[in-house]
Amino acid sequence: MANIKSQKKRALTNAKANRKNSSEKSRLKTALKKVNAAVAAKDKEAAVKAFNEANSLLDKAASSRLKHKNYVARQKARLAKAVATVE
Repeated sequence: MANIKSQKKRALTNAKANRKNSSEKSRLKTALKKVNAAVAAKDKEAAVKAFNEANSLLDKAASSRLKHKNYVARQKARLAKAVATVE
């Protein structure tokens, strides 16, 4: 642990941000898995609903710089393609 007061505060802030970022990453991964599960089950309605939720979380991740914008674009395209194949 640091001895300087500002560094002690920074360590606490970093720990707080790490917990938040870990939680958001986990929510995002879960949303992506839900889309893939719905596509695998050939459930169009559930796939579209999960896709919309995942899109929203991906956009938030990009705007908060949790994930790179190119990663987000690639995932959105991949998921859209997968959902479009479900009949």
